[in-house]
Amino acid sequence: MSKENVRKIHEATMRILSSTGVKFHHPDAVKVLKKNGIRVEGNIAYFTEDDIMKWVKKAPAYTGFKGADPKYHAKIGGDLVLNAPAAGPTKIMEKDGTLRSAQIEDLVKMIKLYEQNDHYVINGGLPCQPENVPEEWSTLLLYYVAQRHSNKALWCGCGNYEQMEAVVQMCCARYGLTTEELKEDPHLFAIVNTNTPLQFDIRMTETLFTMLKYRQPVGITAASMAGTTAPITLAGTVALTNAEVIAVIALSQMYAPGAPVIYGSQSTNADMATCAIAIGSPEGALCYKYCAEMARFYGVPSRAGGALTDAKALNAQAGFESMLTYHACHQNGVNMVFQSAGIMESYLSASFEKMIVDFEIIDAVNRYDRDLEVNEETIPEALIHEIGPGGQYLLEDHTFEYCKKEPMLPNISVRGPKAEAEKVFDRNIEKWLNKMLDSYIQPEMDEAVVEAMHKIMLDKGIDISYIHMLDQF
Repeated sequence: MSKENVRKIHEATMRILSSTGVKFHHPDAVKVLKKNGIRVEGNIAYFTEDDIMKWVKKAPAYTGFKGADPKYHAKIGGDLVLNAPAAGPTKIMEKDGTLRSAQIEDLVKMIKLYEQNDHYVINGGLPCQPENVPEEWSTLLLYYVAQRHSNKALWCGCGNYEQMEAVVQMCCARYGLTTEELKEDPHLFAIVNTNTPLQFDIRMTETLFTMLKYRQPVGITAASMAGTTAPITLAGTVALTNAEVIAVIALSQMYAPGAPVIYGSQSTNADMATCAIAIGSPEGALCYKYCAEMARFYGVPSRAGGALTDAKALNAQAGFESMLTYHACHQNGVNMVFQSAGIMESYLSASFEKMIVDFEIIDAVNRYDRDLEVNEETIPEALIHEIGPGGQYLLEDHTFEYCKKEPMLPNISVRGPKAEAEKVFDRNIEKWLNKMLDSYIQPEMDEAVVEAMHKIMLDKGIDISYIHMLDQF
């Protein structure tokens, strides 16, 4: 059924692109489209199926980017599934449910937690948007902070040409690369978003073209809402999402043929009672599934996310919605699962306690999707015969051999006696959170590299006292 649905969605998408088109707001994008024979009226581009397929097939099926530590190489494509951080919340939800504005120290704390989790090779970006970071240079500053606190493969936010060029400079300074070497050995990743319905704006174009210029992988993502910015029917939403993403992928290949791009979707539905976005819904989970399906159809990697909830507190709703949306991504082979831990109340806030719960969800889903290993060792027929009816397996060598690798050993879930189970669960979250933060060790960095990175920021007019403030965390 999925394959037939994909075919029908593709065919509808081609009709949308040829008859309705996509509006590109940046004159540089319009110039590239016209240069490559795309029909453009005003700033609306109309694509034939031949136009789309000619260019999309130039995008590679696999890509990747590296971190400071060689073991953190984010390989993207095929059946590989990688977790990536949260992105975008402006508030932090405290343990008691109260909200406050995110600060730079919150972002550092989140980066430390992702750094400590072995399920992540990707870190950085903007797991929250700190109030005390100047907007003009926030992408550069947050990328610098991530570099100081992570050895993993780092992604960055978006910006205009000037800010993105500064990010590329900082990337080269951090890894000791020239821009030509960076083109051959990517160490950077960014995400650009379409504006639903059927638009692509100026800031996103400048981020996209800068990343393509240096051949760094870039995720092209739509975030449609069925019922408000897209048709209420999910098939209509997925087709609209597909039209936006695939049109920008085609643009990317016209600008830089063969440059690495990732097909992305954060599309979901709007709640028809309130018109609010519903990120933890089964409809959202289906959109993430079809992100992976459509990406496979076009032969490019995918990204969607993640462990998502609309809940206003860390409660049962937060748990079952996050489990559903994360498992939909993992089981259907989304290559990069963003928003994989920490998101609360429809992207508006992040929670440190929710991060720890989501880490356990990731453990559980990984264990479930690993399935069974069936062989002579895992079905110990001789042992079963020896113990026979009415025996026990607790003290057997076979149990000792497999007890730490067959079952998932939870960090926070409560099992056994019922007494004070809720309090034990809360204490386990706090205990594990503190354990991860206490064991964090900041990566070492050569002083000359730090000075080079400082100079890039100073050249952009960023005050040295502010830079030193960032260094204190």
